[in-house]
Amino acid sequence: MSQIGNAIEKRDQGPAAQIEQYRDEYAALVPSHVNADQWIRLAVGAIRGNKDLEQAARNDVGVFLRELKTAARLGLEPGTEQFYLTPRKSKAHGYKLIIKGIVGYQGIVELIYRAGAVSTVIVKAVRERDTFRYVPGRDDRPIHEIDWFGTDRGPLVGVYAYAVMKDGAVSKVVVLNRTRVMEIRAKSDSKDSEYSPWQTNEEAMWLKSAVRQLAKWVPTSAEYMREQLRAQAEVAGELAAPSVMGAPAMPQPSVLDDTDPDDEPIDGELVD
Repeated sequence: MSQIGNAIEKRDQGPAAQIEQYRDEYAALVPSHVNADQWIRLAVGAIRGNKDLEQAARNDVGVFLRELKTAARLGLEPGTEQFYLTPRKSKAHGYKLIIKGIVGYQGIVELIYRAGAVSTVIVKAVRERDTFRYVPGRDDRPIHEIDWFGTDRGPLVGVYAYAVMKDGAVSKVVVLNRTRVMEIRAKSDSKDSEYSPWQTNEEAMWLKSAVRQLAKWVPTSAEYMREQLRAQAEVAGELAAPSVMGAPAMPQPSVLDDTDPDDEPIDGELVD
């Protein structure tokens, strides 16, 4: 075989080519409102644009395709703040990097909106030099004032989230201080990894911490949690099922480590 032929064969065995190979399966999984072609382009672009991600996907393509299936079922955009694709070291893989999918705060907000019960979701970070006032039982929502023309708002000190329902009512207001956010962060196995969103986009993870708590209080929270569990269970089951239209079955992941707490429901008290 020529050098060009060898190069093409090698390219076609890569993670991006695997996505294209199972295009029809992913298109069948995404919700009807999601543009399947655009979703595929995002997934391919996320891998081709990041050498570390591509290598992690090559280390276990079955894990990679499984994580993409979860994103597809939830209708979230892979490789964005809706659904992070992150390399993580896996004990089961000899501490090589594999792909871990993590639902981001924008993904949770999208799922809350999609359920149709709320008109607005507010999730904001509070910094040291901001003005923040909220008294539960007196205020229906926080007062948060920011000096937009100041040079430095200071470090993160808290985060809050609430939803305005379609009937105008305001949901439970979630307020987390730094101590509570750090407790949540401590539960993540990958928090210290250079690839973790806690390292690459800390403020987004503060926002996620609040909006995940909000999902327990809005009417859609139970449905959202059930959908996550159902999607994960069905993805795991379908990996071993025959593919449609006579296509080869998707590569299966090897033995996995325990699920990262970044994508597990967090139990904890509300911190006002």
